[in-house]
Amino acid sequence: MNNNRYCVIMCGGVGSRFWPFSKAAKPKQFLDFFGTGRSLLQMAFDRIQGIVPVENILLITNESYGQLIKEQLPEIQDSQILLEPARRNTAPCIAWAAHHIKAINPDAKMMVAPSDHLIINVDKFRQSVIKAYEFIEKHEALVTMGIKPSRPETGYGYIQVGEQVEDNFMAVKTFTEKPNEELARVFLKSGEFFWNSGMFFWSADAIIKALNDHAAEVNAIFEMGKEQFGTPGETEFINNNFEACPSISIDFAVMEKAPNVFVETVDFGWNDLGTWRSLYDHSPKNSEGNVTQNCKALMFNSKGNIIAIKGDKLVVTSGLEGYIVADVDDALLIVPLEEEQRIKQYVNEVKTLYGDKYL
Repeated sequence: MNNNRYCVIMCGGVGSRFWPFSKAAKPKQFLDFFGTGRSLLQMAFDRIQGIVPVENILLITNESYGQLIKEQLPEIQDSQILLEPARRNTAPCIAWAAHHIKAINPDAKMMVAPSDHLIINVDKFRQSVIKAYEFIEKHEALVTMGIKPSRPETGYGYIQVGEQVEDNFMAVKTFTEKPNEELARVFLKSGEFFWNSGMFFWSADAIIKALNDHAAEVNAIFEMGKEQFGTPGETEFINNNFEACPSISIDFAVMEKAPNVFVETVDFGWNDLGTWRSLYDHSPKNSEGNVTQNCKALMFNSKGNIIAIKGDKLVVTSGLEGYIVADVDDALLIVPLEEEQRIKQYVNEVKTLYGDKYL
């Protein structure tokens, strides 16, 4: 196994669009949505084992979730968990991980992956990951995985591809954030656009250089602590300085600006489990198109619903069509599936009226 290969799993999000199942105390990445006995985080960890040495897998998360990671991944050492003292989006998160890894191994090649994705064909995924590592071992490149789109999805970012440089690797022309449906249909028809998976590959050197060139305000903070990384002083430096980072995504900070960005076009059954709709789409359904998530339900004259209830509670519905019914602890959500993108807004209203009590 190649000891220069590292993987950084980002697992600090709150997952508010999956409220009330996903709450601040235990967000969606720590939940077992499919009744497999493994959470989304554990599944992400399982997929990368054997490609990257276990000791080279790092978890970066909010400081609130360190204990949850230890419980779910007991094979991980404390030194492999990077605890962010504040939420600052993906660019500061990745910048810290890159500086940390470079201090340990200047020749390191990195994969960065979210913890909450669903991958159907794990074997094809692993083959694509190995090819991406091999590409960045030959080229000073920033690589993202582009997913072949199957529908005019408006909830994902898109990547327009240009010239092919190797099998399945193409130069990037443009990035587009979450288009409207009309534009998404144009993208799908053109065949030039792929969904932005949010999975990245690069050497630690290459991403630090790119951050310095295109997001100096982020990188400068970590450059100040250069001598502290990989030493006992690193935690104190991060606790004192991380919050000063601007909150910005790696796409805006680097990927949309750098000249050496490439996409590996892949098709391994990927889904960003970001919403109830995505969970509905990838769950087994009965003859009426209803989904029940590990709960008991009697549904009469009802179709196209997803019912997710925690605890030994029976749900009975009649005449319900296209709804989310999610009940956990002290919160009940009943919302049309077509309004799922508004759940984040509803959560904000709950916070305004009731503080953090139900979040």
